[in-house]
Amino acid sequence: MSLVSAWLRIPFWQRVVAGFVLGALAGWMLGPASGVWLKPLGDLYVTLIKMIAVPLVFFAVINAVSSLHGQKSVAALGGRTFLWFAATATLAVSVGLAVGWVVQPGKGLTGLMMAPDYQVREVPTPVQVLLDIVPANPFKALTEGKILQVIFFAGLLGFALVKLGERSAGLRKLAGEASDAMVQVTRFVLEMTPIGTFGLIGSLVGTYGFEKLLPLGSYIGALYLACALHIVVVYGSLLLAHGLNPWKFFRGAAPGMQVAFVSSSSFASMPVALRSVTHNLGVDKDYAAFAVPLGASIKMDGCGAIYPALTSIFVAQYFGLDLSMNQYFVILLASVLGSFGTAGVPGTATVMVTLVLSAANLPLEGIGLLVAIDRILDMMRTMTNVTGQMLVPVLVAKETGLLDREVYESASTNVGLEEGEPRSG
Repeated sequence: MSLVSAWLRIPFWQRVVAGFVLGALAGWMLGPASGVWLKPLGDLYVTLIKMIAVPLVFFAVINAVSSLHGQKSVAALGGRTFLWFAATATLAVSVGLAVGWVVQPGKGLTGLMMAPDYQVREVPTPVQVLLDIVPANPFKALTEGKILQVIFFAGLLGFALVKLGERSAGLRKLAGEASDAMVQVTRFVLEMTPIGTFGLIGSLVGTYGFEKLLPLGSYIGALYLACALHIVVVYGSLLLAHGLNPWKFFRGAAPGMQVAFVSSSSFASMPVALRSVTHNLGVDKDYAAFAVPLGASIKMDGCGAIYPALTSIFVAQYFGLDLSMNQYFVILLASVLGSFGTAGVPGTATVMVTLVLSAANLPLEGIGLLVAIDRILDMMRTMTNVTGQMLVPVLVAKETGLLDREVYESASTNVGLEEGEPRSG
């Protein structure tokens, strides 16, 4: 038990970094065999995270709606949150276009091979997306992990409990207790993050060869640069404008950012992002309970804004096409609106870039050139997504008095078990 206590006393982010470094070394040493030996560890971790995500959101949203009712307008909070989603997405597209214009990642490239298994993704219509928010079978939505449908049904159920008043007091209390129980389960599962990181990074390093990365090195560098600028400069400036210390935010958000980077999944990162926002950054847990899951579905600054914008520049440069000002505007508009219009659609990044290239009348074949390196791109795209999904609730909470400034200023980096909290064993 003393060994476990010593392990838990190490800051969470340091444990994850250790898993990252050791995983990279193990993957390099094992080579392709890492897919056999290390990948199951990563797969198990991602499965555990997905296991807790849906019940965590379901009970948290029910509890949040009934708790926020009568204190803060849920509609007003939702509207403010949505506006910040749109504003930061617009800034993200601008950063992607600017970096593409300066770095010019598609210039001078020739002879790139399109992935043989690439197929053009069908872009759903806005009407289809809106209709898909309402679940025909709530239980099916729960089992399939359709977060927007889960949020819709849980929110409706929460409003119903409020309208029933004292007749539903017991059920409301049960939802609150179930939400607390899922938070505790989340703490247990998050202790697996260093091991999951070890497996995910190890298998990635072992199975990816440099021959896949070198031809598109300039594009990879441009994407990572654009995402880094957006996270540090844009997000940092918005925090400063709200009178918040950016370093405190990034310190508290670090666990969510780390998990997003290694898992490449906003859905899998959602439980740790929610825990980071409430436990580390002081956002009201009832507001965060619907803002963070909502962001995991529609807030995609990396996949839905920077990536389509930068890819549009890359494709135009590779095929020797000059973009007009009208096309730049179309790319900006399609990226911002499309990120909401493809909410909850699997493979958001591919769908989004298909939509934007189609709108700007650019060759869709350009997407197939990037399929071989998509996993490397997705790590940074997803980290940008999740950072934005944590940032917006902090900004809105600051504007509406739902931010505990004392917790924010102390900015813990630990989202798992801590001294004084119950432990198994």
